[in-house]
Amino acid sequence: MYVVSLTYKVAQDIVDYHLDAHVAWLKDAFDEGVFMAAGRKVPRTGGLLLSKADRHTLDASLAQDPFYVNGVAEFEVMEFAATRVAPGFENLLDQPGPPN
Repeated sequence: MYVVSLTYKVAQDIVDYHLDAHVAWLKDAFDEGVFMAAGRKVPRTGGLLLSKADRHTLDASLAQDPFYVNGVAEFEVMEFAATRVAPGFENLLDQPGPPN
């Protein structure tokens, strides 16, 4: 799974100008199954995305984000292997690959 950290590089008014397009992109990415969760950082300096898509699919989607296309935010993609979760969150567990 991947955690994507977005950090704004521009003034808040420029972020707000591109926000509607970013939200529309997010909706499409959720509909395509790319993301499992998304939200703002507190304080509002960027956002976080959680994805179980493969890296190629994730990178292709991120490249279409208006925040990326317009230089609004920088993106840090971190791979994370969940090995322990609270009850009800088993879908987040890292699935082992097939045996060799």
